[in-house]
Amino acid sequence: MTNFDFSPLFRTMVGFDRINRALEDALHVEDSAVSYPPYNIERTGEDTYLVTMAVAGFSKDELAIESRDNQLVISGRKEPNGEDRVFLHRGIAGRNFERRFQLADYVRVTDAHLTDGLLHVELKRELPEAMRPRKIDIEAGKPASLAKTVKAAISGKAA
Repeated sequence: MTNFDFSPLFRTMVGFDRINRALEDALHVEDSAVSYPPYNIERTGEDTYLVTMAVAGFSKDELAIESRDNQLVISGRKEPNGEDRVFLHRGIAGRNFERRFQLADYVRVTDAHLTDGLLHVELKRELPEAMRPRKIDIEAGKPASLAKTVKAAISGKAA
Protein backbone atom coordinates (compact mmCIF):
# COMPACT_ATOMS: atom_id res chain seq x y z
CA MET A 1 0.00 0.00 0.00
CA THR A 2 1.23 3.49 -0.81
CA ASN A 3 1.65 5.88 2.10
CA PHE A 4 0.95 9.57 1.68
CA ASP A 5 2.50 12.28 3.82
CA PHE A 6 0.17 15.26 4.14
CA SER A 7 2.38 17.19 6.55
CA PRO A 8 3.63 19.66 3.87
CA LEU A 9 0.03 20.67 3.25
CA PHE A 10 -0.59 21.45 6.90
CA ARG A 11 2.60 23.37 7.70
CA THR A 12 0.98 26.71 6.92
CA MET A 13 -2.62 25.84 7.75
CA VAL A 14 -4.13 26.54 11.14
CA GLY A 15 -7.44 25.09 12.28
CA PHE A 16 -7.78 22.50 9.53
CA ASP A 17 -7.43 19.48 11.81
CA ARG A 18 -10.70 18.01 10.60
CA ILE A 19 -9.43 17.92 7.00
CA ASN A 20 -6.32 16.10 8.17
CA ARG A 21 -8.42 13.54 10.05
CA ALA A 22 -10.72 13.07 7.04
CA LEU A 23 -7.78 12.41 4.71
CA GLU A 24 -6.22 9.98 7.15
CA ASP A 25 -9.53 8.17 7.69
CA ALA A 26 -10.10 7.90 3.94
CA LEU A 27 -6.79 6.11 3.52
CA HIS A 28 -7.52 3.54 6.24
CA VAL A 29 -11.02 2.44 5.25
CA GLU A 30 -11.54 -1.31 4.88
CA ASP A 31 -13.04 -2.57 1.61
CA SER A 32 -15.79 -4.54 3.36
CA ALA A 33 -16.95 -1.44 5.21
CA VAL A 34 -17.12 0.52 1.97
CA SER A 35 -19.45 -1.87 0.15
CA TYR A 36 -22.22 -2.52 2.69
CA PRO A 37 -24.82 -1.23 2.65
CA PRO A 38 -24.80 0.41 -0.77
CA TYR A 39 -25.76 4.10 -0.85
CA ASN A 40 -26.13 7.15 -3.08
CA ILE A 41 -25.42 10.79 -2.30
CA GLU A 42 -27.33 13.30 -4.41
CA ARG A 43 -27.29 17.04 -4.63
CA THR A 44 -30.96 17.98 -4.90
CA GLY A 45 -30.60 21.76 -4.82
CA GLU A 46 -28.08 24.51 -4.22
CA ASP A 47 -27.89 23.76 -0.49
CA THR A 48 -29.79 20.47 -0.18
CA TYR A 49 -28.58 16.88 -0.37
CA LEU A 50 -30.08 13.39 -0.18
CA VAL A 51 -28.38 10.26 1.13
CA THR A 52 -30.20 7.10 0.02
CA MET A 53 -29.14 3.80 1.56
CA ALA A 54 -30.33 0.31 0.58
CA VAL A 55 -31.36 -1.32 3.87
CA ALA A 56 -33.44 -4.26 2.66
CA GLY A 57 -34.66 -6.41 5.53
CA PHE A 58 -34.25 -3.72 8.20
CA SER A 59 -37.28 -2.24 9.92
CA LYS A 60 -37.48 1.35 11.09
CA ASP A 61 -36.91 0.19 14.68
CA GLU A 62 -33.64 -1.53 13.73
CA LEU A 63 -32.16 1.63 12.17
CA ALA A 64 -30.66 4.64 13.94
CA ILE A 65 -29.59 8.02 12.58
CA GLU A 66 -27.44 10.35 14.63
CA SER A 67 -25.83 13.67 13.79
CA ARG A 68 -22.92 14.78 15.98
CA ASP A 69 -19.64 16.67 15.61
CA ASN A 70 -20.21 17.35 11.89
CA GLN A 71 -20.71 13.66 11.30
CA LEU A 72 -23.78 11.73 10.21
CA VAL A 73 -23.86 8.19 11.61
CA ILE A 74 -26.37 5.70 10.22
CA SER A 75 -26.45 2.28 11.85
CA GLY A 76 -28.49 -0.86 11.59
CA ARG A 77 -28.74 -3.57 14.26
CA LYS A 78 -30.51 -6.83 13.46
CA GLU A 79 -31.82 -8.78 16.40
CA PRO A 80 -30.75 -12.41 16.25
CA ASN A 81 -33.54 -14.55 14.92
CA GLY A 82 -34.21 -17.62 17.08
CA GLU A 83 -35.26 -19.70 14.10
CA ASP A 84 -32.96 -22.37 12.74
CA ARG A 85 -33.16 -21.59 9.06
CA VAL A 86 -31.21 -23.40 6.36
CA PHE A 87 -30.37 -21.19 3.39
CA LEU A 88 -29.48 -22.72 0.05
CA HIS A 89 -28.40 -19.26 -1.11
CA ARG A 90 -28.20 -16.13 0.98
CA GLY A 91 -27.95 -13.01 -1.18
CA ILE A 92 -29.74 -10.57 1.09
CA ALA A 93 -27.27 -9.36 3.66
CA GLY A 94 -28.83 -8.79 7.05
CA ARG A 95 -25.73 -8.01 9.06
CA ASN A 96 -25.22 -5.09 11.40
CA PHE A 97 -23.62 -1.98 9.97
CA GLU A 98 -22.50 1.51 10.84
CA ARG A 99 -21.88 4.05 8.09
CA ARG A 100 -20.31 7.46 8.81
CA PHE A 101 -20.50 10.55 6.61
CA GLN A 102 -18.44 13.67 7.27
CA LEU A 103 -20.67 16.75 7.06
CA ALA A 104 -19.56 20.25 6.15
CA ASP A 105 -20.13 23.08 8.59
CA TYR A 106 -23.77 24.14 8.99
CA VAL A 107 -25.17 21.00 7.31
CA ARG A 108 -27.99 19.43 9.29
CA VAL A 109 -30.46 16.57 8.85
CA THR A 110 -33.93 17.86 7.96
CA ASP A 111 -35.83 14.61 7.37
CA ALA A 112 -35.48 10.83 7.19
CA HIS A 113 -37.89 8.21 5.91
CA LEU A 114 -37.87 4.52 5.01
CA THR A 115 -39.63 3.52 1.79
CA ASP A 116 -39.47 0.19 -0.07
CA GLY A 117 -36.23 -0.89 1.62
CA LEU A 118 -34.51 2.44 0.97
CA LEU A 119 -33.60 4.83 3.77
CA HIS A 120 -33.68 8.46 2.60
CA VAL A 121 -31.90 11.09 4.73
CA GLU A 122 -32.37 14.70 3.64
CA LEU A 123 -29.69 17.25 4.50
CA LYS A 124 -29.59 21.02 4.20
CA ARG A 125 -26.80 23.55 4.58
CA GLU A 126 -28.03 26.55 6.55
CA LEU A 127 -25.49 29.34 6.87
CA PRO A 128 -26.02 31.74 9.77
CA GLU A 129 -27.19 35.18 8.74
CA ALA A 130 -23.84 36.74 9.67
CA MET A 131 -22.00 34.41 7.25
CA ARG A 132 -24.29 34.87 4.26
CA PRO A 133 -23.08 37.14 1.48
CA ARG A 134 -24.84 40.47 1.46
CA LYS A 135 -25.03 43.21 -1.08
CA ILE A 136 -23.77 46.65 -0.09
CA ASP A 137 -25.48 49.56 -1.82
CA ILE A 138 -23.22 52.25 -3.24
CA GLU A 139 -24.51 55.79 -2.96
CA ALA A 140 -23.41 58.34 -5.56
CA GLY A 141 -23.12 62.12 -5.21
CA LYS A 142 -22.48 62.36 -1.47
CA PRO A 143 -19.06 63.37 -0.18
CA ALA A 144 -17.44 60.70 1.93
CA SER A 145 -17.03 62.25 5.37
CA LEU A 146 -14.76 59.42 6.50
CA ALA A 147 -12.42 59.98 3.56
CA LYS A 148 -12.16 63.71 4.43
CA THR A 149 -11.38 62.87 8.07
CA VAL A 150 -8.68 60.39 7.06
CA LYS A 151 -7.07 62.87 4.61
CA ALA A 152 -7.11 65.56 7.26
CA ALA A 153 -5.51 63.26 9.83
CA ILE A 154 -2.79 62.28 7.40
CA SER A 155 -1.97 65.86 6.47
CA GLY A 156 -1.97 66.91 10.13
CA LYS A 157 -4.89 69.30 9.81
CA ALA A 158 -7.84 69.17 12.18
CA ALA A 159 -11.21 68.74 10.50
